[in-house]
Amino acid sequence: MVRLTTTSYVVLGLLGLRGPSTSYDLKRAVGHSVGYFWPFPHAQLYSEPRRLAEAGLLDVTTENGGRRRQTFSLTEEGRRALQEWLAVPETEPMQVRDVAELKLFFSELASDEDILSLAREQVRQHQERLTTYESMQERFGSVDSLASRLIPLELGIAMERAALEFWQNLAARMEQPDQPRGAAE
Repeated sequence: MVRLTTTSYVVLGLLGLRGPSTSYDLKRAVGHSVGYFWPFPHAQLYSEPRRLAEAGLLDVTTENGGRRRQTFSLTEEGRRALQEWLAVPETEPMQVRDVAELKLFFSELASDEDILSLAREQVRQHQERLTTYESMQERFGSVDSLASRLIPLELGIAMERAALEFWQNLAARMEQPDQPRGAAE
């Protein structure tokens, strides 16, 4: 049996939702969906489907002419593997890899101006992402067939609101010269 990674399950899941797709289709789908909360190198969307096809989890058809694009679709074995993965509760803690938070950890080695600049940029980025998420919710929130796919969007909105509030508060503290840098009371 082939070892399946999270990227394997992203491919299997997208094909389960979308139906037959090329690697390019998968790349575009990731950019408009799971890529917001599960970033990974898009080159894997070209190699992973072929690997899964060799393992019997995907069928592949190749165009006879032109660019000879390959279209992948789930086999029953692939659907079973995906369903087995979905049925197992996740026990790993949520991972956050945030460079801004890492820089904040080392902030005592930085100037106040640098930390304020960092906070202001994070405010801008989180406002932008929150606007994007809220726009998605507004556009697709009433589409019943997408309801289950929008559940992660609720979490994304809540996380962006929390991050935005944190960075706004930090920026406000940093803008007050008599305020200590440390945690808010």
